[in-house]
Amino acid sequence: MAIEKLARVNREEEGIAAVLGILKQRFGERFQTGQAIREQHAHTTTYIPLQPPDGVAFPESTQEVAEIVSACAAHRVPVIPFGVGTSLEGHVNAPGGGISIDMGRMNRVLAVHAEDLDCTVEPGVTREQLNTYLRDTGLFFPIDPGANATLGGMAATRASGTNAVRYGTMRDNVMALTAVMADGRIVRTGRRARKSSAGYDLTRLIVGSEGTLGVITSLTLKLYGIPQAISGGVCPFPSLERACEAVIATIQMGIPVARIEIVNQLQMKAMIGYSRLDYPESPCLFLEFHGSEAGVAEQAGSFGEIAADLGGGPFRWTAVAEERAALWKARHDAYWSSLTLRPGARGLSTDVCVPISRLAECIAETEADIDRMGLIAPIVGHAGDGNFHVLVLIDMDSAEEIARAEEFVARLNRRAIAMDGTCTGEHGIGQGKSPFLVEEHGEGVEVMKAVKAALDPLGIMNPGKIFPA
Repeated sequence: MAIEKLARVNREEEGIAAVLGILKQRFGERFQTGQAIREQHAHTTTYIPLQPPDGVAFPESTQEVAEIVSACAAHRVPVIPFGVGTSLEGHVNAPGGGISIDMGRMNRVLAVHAEDLDCTVEPGVTREQLNTYLRDTGLFFPIDPGANATLGGMAATRASGTNAVRYGTMRDNVMALTAVMADGRIVRTGRRARKSSAGYDLTRLIVGSEGTLGVITSLTLKLYGIPQAISGGVCPFPSLERACEAVIATIQMGIPVARIEIVNQLQMKAMIGYSRLDYPESPCLFLEFHGSEAGVAEQAGSFGEIAADLGGGPFRWTAVAEERAALWKARHDAYWSSLTLRPGARGLSTDVCVPISRLAECIAETEADIDRMGLIAPIVGHAGDGNFHVLVLIDMDSAEEIARAEEFVARLNRRAIAMDGTCTGEHGIGQGKSPFLVEEHGEGVEVMKAVKAALDPLGIMNPGKIFPA
């Protein structure tokens, strides 16, 4: 995206200079201003230009975050929260400079209440770290966006992933959180009770706000029992339409599928070559079932019958952990396998979400668009909730290819919105999707801006994100 299309944020040069001095004196080596580390904290996986912050702070407590934000508020300096930089839409860029708050040192599991199926963690804990910590309790946290993201970042972008069809998204699994607001106040948004009718739902206001309302400093999360048995498998189909029909039938029959992922023919070709899979080069569904040994076998059998009725199969499934892990590693390595389709190119990852009844139509029109525009762009999707991803392989040094990719992404976003869907199911808005927010929400965007103005009147919290330029 050309920099002139991004929201402009004025630099407060005197304020920035003042805050750099304050934070250097307060945090010493835990405040860095070197060029390399600043560029690292403007990490972006797209063609959106890097916009580094002026400094990077490494707090170790909620109180220290509050000190940083208070100093920035006093001098009208932007604050940009940072997890591990896995976001895909320019969320951590600093268009007006400012201070990046790296939450990596706030990475402790604060409490596990196994009997209540919940835990409280600091925002720098990653999902893999949490599940390793929980292993001996018989519990796990199911949200899996693919990357080993921090839980604070996952909450900020309202992440989901392959398990969302059964376990929901971060919106459904964050029970409460602590946040430092734009004026430095520390706010706790809820308790550990499983439900509440007390006041506004501040938790879900901050979840998905992408750092534009406050900095998350702790989260209370729902946990789940590790299933007694897990089975998984892959089922080929003669067409994407038939695969999508199988998804709809599976959901409508109430089969409690834990994961049901769709892969188009081009993506399957890449995965077969990269991960050495022994499957046909055709559209496929990757599935996983959780439950008792008898239950997962019954669920797999029921799905196999649905697939056969639609011309799919054979459905090859396994309950052997090593074999199942290999299948899902191939699915999670889809990004890397896709790069082999055009060596030397980089991938622009984008996503949309539509009602599952429109999924086949939306993917088919998208594939036709890819062919018409002469692009190489494999597709994978979380079919159970109508969310799919396109990885456009382009030369990031070619203005012409970037322009074509931008046109394609714009058409994809508008196609999803026209089908009563959304321009992003889980990547978030950031900078890259902001032009489409009004098309999706209309006057609702003005209400969002009013909330932003009320909670962040100085506009210092991750400015230049979400709202259109």
